[in-house]
Amino acid sequence: MVLVKEFRIRNNCTVDEYRIAQLFSVAKMSLNETGDGEGVEVIKNEPYDNEHGKGQYTYKIYHLASRVPAIVRMVAPKGALELHEEAWNGYPSCKTVTTSPWMKENFKMITETMHLPDRGETENALNAGPDVLEQREVVYLDVADDSEQASSSYKVSEDPKMYKSKKTGRGPLAAGTWADTCDPVMTCYKMVTVEFKWWGMQTAVEALIISYTRKAMHLMHRQLFCDTDEWYGMTIEQLRALEDETAKTLLEKRHKTLENKTDFS
Repeated sequence: MVLVKEFRIRNNCTVDEYRIAQLFSVAKMSLNETGDGEGVEVIKNEPYDNEHGKGQYTYKIYHLASRVPAIVRMVAPKGALELHEEAWNGYPSCKTVTTSPWMKENFKMITETMHLPDRGETENALNAGPDVLEQREVVYLDVADDSEQASSSYKVSEDPKMYKSKKTGRGPLAAGTWADTCDPVMTCYKMVTVEFKWWGMQTAVEALIISYTRKAMHLMHRQLFCDTDEWYGMTIEQLRALEDETAKTLLEKRHKTLENKTDFS
């Protein structure tokens, strides 16, 4: 069985602005998620130009021993819980492939993304074939809807219903209605395909992966809007410099925590 979900996430910004906003948010979240020897390790971040187009290629390793579902930790050998992510960002379209060196061909998650200046009404933004459309379930994520996140993780500073941008005047966003009337507006169409081949666990783990992905996407886009005054006005050159600095900081944070663990082992 393969799960196919298409998430549609509307944002109070333009398509051009979102390019910067997304990259800024990914860098910020990577810093927040890295520590104790876990988190994000950036292996490559470089331009590509080939027969498939041109854009930015990234290769990252996610060290997630304590963050994967407990059902997987129970059976996975020590040191096997890392995910490798390759991404081809040919904005406005992007493709990300996530794999596990330990599971090899038995696990793969593919995320295909298209960014359009609309309100989420494009029926087949990713030009999926009839067989994929037959399996696809469309899910709209409202960044102003608190119910997508656990109440224990709620932060006023990350609530679009409470935030107003000083630089743009955008916000606060009213849950359920803002995306129908706001200007500017754009939509991220993200088709996520998950395949986890493990007898007896496949359905449960695929559902868990989709659930985690949904929450992560929703949280990132809530933070993205509430960080408007941080990324608004940045150039792509400034963003690339920030990514380079972030990669160095991530490496230093992981090495420092690993060294500390070794010293006290």
